[in-house]
Amino acid sequence: MIDTTQQSPGNSIALTISHDLGGQRLDVALQRLLPEHSRSRLQAWIKSGLVTVDSKPSTAKTKVWGGERVLVAVQAKPEVDAFTAQDIPLNIVYEDEHILVVNKPAGMVVHPAAGNWEGTLLNALLFHSPQLHDVPRAGIVHRLDKETSGLLVVAKTLSAQTNLVRQLQARTVKREYRAIVWGQLWRNGVVDQPIGRDPRSRTKMAINRMGKPAVTRYEILERFSVQTYLRCNLETGRTHQIRVHMQHLKAPLVGDPVYGFRGIVPIRVMTQTLRDAVSKFNRQALHAIKLGLVHPATNEFMEWQIELADDMKVLLEAMRHEDVHDDEEDFELSMEPYLADEDDEYDEDDEAFDDDDDADPDEG
Repeated sequence: MIDTTQQSPGNSIALTISHDLGGQRLDVALQRLLPEHSRSRLQAWIKSGLVTVDSKPSTAKTKVWGGERVLVAVQAKPEVDAFTAQDIPLNIVYEDEHILVVNKPAGMVVHPAAGNWEGTLLNALLFHSPQLHDVPRAGIVHRLDKETSGLLVVAKTLSAQTNLVRQLQARTVKREYRAIVWGQLWRNGVVDQPIGRDPRSRTKMAINRMGKPAVTRYEILERFSVQTYLRCNLETGRTHQIRVHMQHLKAPLVGDPVYGFRGIVPIRVMTQTLRDAVSKFNRQALHAIKLGLVHPATNEFMEWQIELADDMKVLLEAMRHEDVHDDEEDFELSMEPYLADEDDEYDEDDEAFDDDDDADPDEG
């Protein structure tokens, strides 16, 4: 298939298209000749001008007929450098020689995965504490979605990580979230519904009788015209747990593009102020506000609580100026899901990392 193939200076591969590939597209021919690289990666290299045919740039659709000299400037796979320390600011709530508690901002991915190989919390942790290179996953034991803000604990030693993983598996880690959902919930409650992979979309989770047990307790803190402000406590830690359970209640999180419903925003019963606040809120309204656990070295129970995220405070203030409507006809949910989707960054079989939101994943 290849008349001559050699490694050229600059980590490039020089090859000659064999005649049995005559009539094929360039990207197809290259995938046959370089099976260790995916077709999508080869297409990206071609598009970026990293592949030349007879010393000239080409396109993925270009036909080759055999005999052409092709030079491919091989690029390292992005995941190769995923565990690289990066100088990214961290909001550290607590730190000692055993653990680190951080307040993760919305928009930050916790662990590198497809589409997010850098700029993650893991990269920031490795810069802040270089010794984490010697701890699996840089000490991360649970995650939050990319667009969920709030508290995360990180183990700084292998023994601390083992201890925290066991606490998560025993469901003794206390996690409290604040959420803003669409609709008016009228009483406190519990959602006890198993969660598993959505059979219609592998990047999503869903209520699934074949899934893992999942329990979310919720308490109404404030009820507004078309939204409700909730306290949510997790008894389990499943991927996207709160988001899926709130969707199950037909009260999806404000700003959630994956587990919301089409036509969810009741524009006609909202003031312009609230419309503007909702339109500017570009993430799911979910914040991990409190975290409690037994310190892995001292065996002392410790608990941390932070302020609500600023963007959620702004949204709440806009909601507080709305008049409450008791007429249920003013607000009717459509059960059609949004078309938007997101990459999932989690391993659903990894119990310790199977936390609500984070991600993705992703988490997200």
